[in-house]
Amino acid sequence: MKTRDDPLDRKALIYEAYRIDGITADECRSIFLDWAMSLPDGQDTQEAIAHYLARYQADNPAHPMTEVLRQGQQAPDAPRRRGGWKTRPRD
Repeated sequence: MKTRDDPLDRKALIYEAYRIDGITADECRSIFLDWAMSLPDGQDTQEAIAHYLARYQADNPAHPMTEVLRQGQQAPDAPRRRGGWKTRPRD
């Protein structure tokens, strides 16, 4: 099931991550970031993540890349404003 011609994983990063013995969660996050930045323009990231979870999750439920992909599906926390001129004490 090698996917060198996979348009969603042209560098085969996701494919190879699942084949690296002893890969860590930190290494998977780095690979995930490189993969996400390599997606074709206009590609829906959530759709691509769902595609790879469907492909790999059942056979690799405890793999660090599976967890990273699941985390990638979660909505990020809303950004909170920290600091700025409005929070400075007024004289």
